[in-house]
Amino acid sequence: MSVGVDSKAPTGGRLAILTVTAFGVVFGDIGTSPLYAIRECFHGSHAVPVTSGNVLGVLSLVFWSLVLVISIKYLAVVMRADNRGEGGILALMALVHPSRPDRRGRPRRVVLMLGLFGAALLYGDGMITPAISVLGAVEGLQVATPVFQPYVIPITITILVCLFLFQRHGSARVGAVFGPVTLVWFIVLALLGMSQIVRQPHVLAAINPLYAVEFFARSSWHGFAILGTVFLVVTGGEALYADMGHFGLRPIRLGWFAAVLPALLLNYFGQGALLLADATAAVNPFYRMAPGWGLYPLIVLATAATVIASQAVISGAFSLTRQAIQLGYSPRARIEHTSSDEIGQIYLPAVNWALMLSTVSLVLGFGSSSALAAAYGVAVTSTMVITTLLLYVVMRERWGWSRLAAGPLSAGFLAIDLAFFGANIIKVPHGGWFPLVVAGGIFTLMVTWKRGREILAERLPEKALPLPMVLADFAQDPPRRVPGTAVFMTGDPDGTPIALLHNLTHNKVLHERVIIVSVLTDQTPRVPSPDRVAVEDLGHGFYRVTARYGFMEDPDIPRILERCREFGLDVCVEDATFFLGRETLLATDRPGMAIWREKLFAFMSRNALRATAYFRIPAERVFEVGAQVEL
Repeated sequence: MSVGVDSKAPTGGRLAILTVTAFGVVFGDIGTSPLYAIRECFHGSHAVPVTSGNVLGVLSLVFWSLVLVISIKYLAVVMRADNRGEGGILALMALVHPSRPDRRGRPRRVVLMLGLFGAALLYGDGMITPAISVLGAVEGLQVATPVFQPYVIPITITILVCLFLFQRHGSARVGAVFGPVTLVWFIVLALLGMSQIVRQPHVLAAINPLYAVEFFARSSWHGFAILGTVFLVVTGGEALYADMGHFGLRPIRLGWFAAVLPALLLNYFGQGALLLADATAAVNPFYRMAPGWGLYPLIVLATAATVIASQAVISGAFSLTRQAIQLGYSPRARIEHTSSDEIGQIYLPAVNWALMLSTVSLVLGFGSSSALAAAYGVAVTSTMVITTLLLYVVMRERWGWSRLAAGPLSAGFLAIDLAFFGANIIKVPHGGWFPLVVAGGIFTLMVTWKRGREILAERLPEKALPLPMVLADFAQDPPRRVPGTAVFMTGDPDGTPIALLHNLTHNKVLHERVIIVSVLTDQTPRVPSPDRVAVEDLGHGFYRVTARYGFMEDPDIPRILERCREFGLDVCVEDATFFLGRETLLATDRPGMAIWREKLFAFMSRNALRATAYFRIPAERVFEVGAQVEL
């Protein structure tokens, strides 16, 4: 779900409402990590023995990971790098503006590639998170009784399929309960932890970082491997940044420091206290903390929390895809708005079904949350490294920090990120390859689409003429004009649309009023309403309309034309004829891309959503003109 945020920081009642609502969206992912994080340290593939020193050492790593990575890096520093209120890696990439040359005059291709690959990695995370979270919750039934063991996978798949089927209805109907349910979850986390800490209060000594140092000194390479498992406690860090635009910085900070961080620490330390008292609880320390009478209610609550966390990840994938489309890195896709009030509530059918098939396949393929934990973390650590690198550029060039100020801070963050990254890389043979393969495939699609559109923009002018030249010819030799309004869409405001030239060539006429519309996407999340539309009278019945949108907005041609009335251009959409070009792309050996990439681009182009649907143009008013273009 998404909540509109005022430009001013919220206070009082509004701050409280935004904070509670944020629990179900922003903190869902990181809030379900207690289900499996500690268990994997002492019962996973790289588990260490349950000894007092190991328990305190792991807890010390957990404590300082949450403090350094989430509290300091993200909450205190990264979230200052907002792109007009929006966060996330694509927003950060746009903030650094890859098209702007660096100090040596070269385009920032490295920045562009880093941002795109970081975004691609998030899709792999979006597939694994629902699978490991829901599976980890349902596995609590095995703790209750072994009778449920054969049913864990079917129950998990049923819950996931229902979750994805529900997406087309939007989260508005249940959004009001997301925050309160997750708040109850955090309260329960805290109570479970405190019930164990009071029995083993000396577990709190793990706050001392010396226990982490001693753990590494004692465990050596094995301790480094455990660091990859400890990373599971901070896997929701990127979500804090990505969802900043939905709620604002202040509610997220308040929710984290006032409720989420204390609840997580109490629960993790509670699990550690339980292990100090009973080493056999390592099989599933989270559920072993619950009293017998509360086990089944806890399973239900945990399942609800994981479903909510999964919902947030799925919605994030929808939002990320829309940003990629608007920034020109993905073909047009169907975007459905599931709420008339909240702009952030969208549904992309193609992305939804792809995520559902991938998530169900992961559950069937890996079979347990422990096996999935081996695949989890590689994508997120890679994204965090990229975020730090982009952040350094922002510090230097957007904030004006000196190298002395930006360098040590970024280096500190990068050292932590690389340590986690290195510890997770060893997971690649055990399943960590999956998010990397997914990211590699999506990254290839993104760069191929972007480069293909650039080549297409270079090839089309070969068949077109500059608009001023065409208008000059019309002034000397006016074509026959017919009543009505013709609207031509073009990506180049200064060029003559191919459809216009073809219409004139074959039909020998032009409408008495010709409107050339260009929709441009700015490197900002949203464009202020006064800057949305510009109208220019070119003479001879020609008008040029330029509409600007942000990468978090969806273009709407009928609304653009309605706005033209403010500039004295009255257009009735029901009476206008829309001329659209439809290119047939041919792969050739001309300079540009490899043949296989040209064929891939042509395939993507053929299967992209038609412009009529994407721009919301009335289909019955459209006239398409075809053209062949050699790539």
